Amino acid sequence: MVSVIALSLALLAGAAQARSPVLRGEFGPETGQPKPRIVVPLPKPRPPEAPAAEDGEGEARTSEPAAEHAAPAPSACRLARTEAVAIAPSIPAIHGPGSCGGDDLVRLEAIVLPDSKQVAVKPAAILRCTMAAAIADWVRSDMAPFAERLGTALSDLDNFDSFECRGRNRVSGAKLSEHGRANALDVRALKFANGQSLSLTDRNAPRIQREAVLQSVCGRFTTVLGPGSDWYHEDHIHLDLAERRSGYRICQWNVYDSLPAVAPLLPAERPEEAPPRDVAAKPEAGKADAAGRDAVEPEAEQEPVPQPKPRPAKKRRRAGAF
Repeated sequence: MVSVIALSLALLAGAAQARSPVLRGEFGPETGQPKPRIVVPLPKPRPPEAPAAEDGEGEARTSEPAAEHAAPAPSACRLARTEAVAIAPSIPAIHGPGSCGGDDLVRLEAIVLPDSKQVAVKPAAILRCTMAAAIADWVRSDMAPFAERLGTALSDLDNFDSFECRGRNRVSGAKLSEHGRANALDVRALKFANGQSLSLTDRNAPRIQREAVLQSVCGRFTTVLGPGSDWYHEDHIHLDLAERRSGYRICQWNVYDSLPAVAPLLPAERPEEAPPRDVAAKPEAGKADAAGRDAVEPEAEQEPVPQPKPRPAKKRRRAGAF
């Protein structure tokens, strides 16, 4: 039995050798010698100055948006305007169509006076930091002492308009307004702690007070527009810091006098001490008296009009007379 099994195995081995003369593996098909190894070159080491590896590209791309939205370093204006000067938190930059918007923007909510009292800006104004700083300095240095001279304190600044992406005077196709650059503020009135207010364009407001504000703003801002500049600024005062050649400035605000009192529609009642109206009561007698006066009064002597001299007659010659 064992011999039969051994014979079978021998026959199987012979058949395998007949099909494949050499053993499979690392030997050649004819000689049976080991195959030469093929050396695959490895990549060179990555230089240090090369960009991030491909494996980190996904992470780098993921971090790019976060870097774009990261808040920029605060400007010198932002560092100088602390909460001891103004309540003006920073807001993200605005970039709209046609160069509209800007960087380093703040929302001016209130100005802090040297005595720590606050002057609210209602509603809050979106401005460049430099424009907000100019408004804060104006209120702290000029308008707060102005209110003190009136025997009160400044409480509110009436904001008519600040940032708005539009052309000048809201005219379609016009040049970009300084409001579109967040570089302008429209002021309507100053409100005081005693409940009173000063409307800057009200002709019935005290002229001396409006003139004081005029002198103040024209010395601080490069553009001041009010009544008399154009009909777009008849009800507010426009302030901005537009830069022009050679430092050119515009101050166009006419401080008008108060309007005259309107005359009554009906005539005043006749006072009791007035004399009787003889002419009005007796119209016929009045006419007769007038006619009598005309008859009595002599007519004015008229100067004689010089008459032309008569033309002299020509003498006729007699026949044969010499």
